[in-house]
Amino acid sequence: MRRSCEPSHLSPHAGAARRRRRLTGAIVEAIAETFRVLGDPTRVRILDALAGGELCVCDIAGLVSISESAASHQLRLLRGMRLVRPRRAGRQVFYTLDDQHIVELLKLSASHVQETAGAPVHEPHLVEAGS
Repeated sequence: MRRSCEPSHLSPHAGAARRRRRLTGAIVEAIAETFRVLGDPTRVRILDALAGGELCVCDIAGLVSISESAASHQLRLLRGMRLVRPRRAGRQVFYTLDDQHIVELLKLSASHVQETAGAPVHEPHLVEAGS
């Protein structure tokens, strides 16, 4: 691969240090897959709804304005990516965010979008789980 800047602006030591700190291929792929799943507005709305705490499928469907069948389908994808986790109570299934990292990821994304759009930056409407 031909480089456009010769000589490199990084010293050999700095270049080697940065190469050692790069993400592994498996981690890069997992991050990319997570963002692919988060690339759907309905799934983002579901995660936003769950940021307020545990909900059953019918409540998620109502909050996001989709059918229960569609909510179940989206939740299955989110569960597969370990973004949500289920809890069965008899015939009902309740979902919650898998961990606090998901809330932080949503908050950072919302802040970035608001800042990029030139809108005044304010705290996203996300409610932290357990609040």
